[in-house]
Amino acid sequence: MTRTELATASDTLESAVDSAGDNADRLADLAGQLDQLAEAERGPDHGRMARIQTALNEIQQDVDDETAATIQDARTEISEYRSTVDGV
Repeated sequence: MTRTELATASDTLESAVDSAGDNADRLADLAGQLDQLAEAERGPDHGRMARIQTALNEIQQDVDDETAATIQDARTEISEYRSTVDGV
């Protein structure tokens, strides 16, 4: 089962890797995690998504405005996914 929001967030982050400077590897890693989670048998829980969003927030504060806006788009997709997860 593909979790569309997570797949979209992964693609969005991948598009920002080249402009992320020193954060490129970390951003690519997070994009890869989201890609795997989008296709996993079980969806990730709120805790996992919160950790990813926190990491994105840290990166977002350390990049140019255009890259930060792209990261925000990915964070919005993650929030959309999280709204479908039971709990918290």
